[in-house]
Amino acid sequence: QVQVVESGGGLVQPGGSLRLSCVASGSIFSIYSMRWYRQAPGKEREFVARISSGGSPNYANSVKGRFTISRDNAKNTVYLQMNSLKPEDTAVYYCNAEGTYYSLRYYPDSWGQGTQVTVSS
Repeated sequence: QVQVVESGGGLVQPGGSLRLSCVASGSIFSIYSMRWYRQAPGKEREFVARISSGGSPNYANSVKGRFTISRDNAKNTVYLQMNSLKPEDTAVYYCNAEGTYYSLRYYPDSWGQGTQVTVSS
């Protein structure tokens, strides 16, 4: 099972950009589809973006065209490039390694501790 750690959050003005990183431990990172979720105060955790083990991305409608998810398997890292940030993007952002079967074995979900993103002037 991988462990994941997020970084890159911070305070940014509306219209600004941030890039979040999620580094995974272990040598089997490439088998995982990776997801970003976020949770704003008083709200449920919501899906942001996903990238498959093969590199295919998909996005929540609320971030489509502004956010880009990518991965570098050589660095065991998934990124979330966030542009044109809005105050409503303020949340704790979580990285998730999606549970998967590989070589007859199940590798369960793994979640990071989250990184705070605040969009405010």
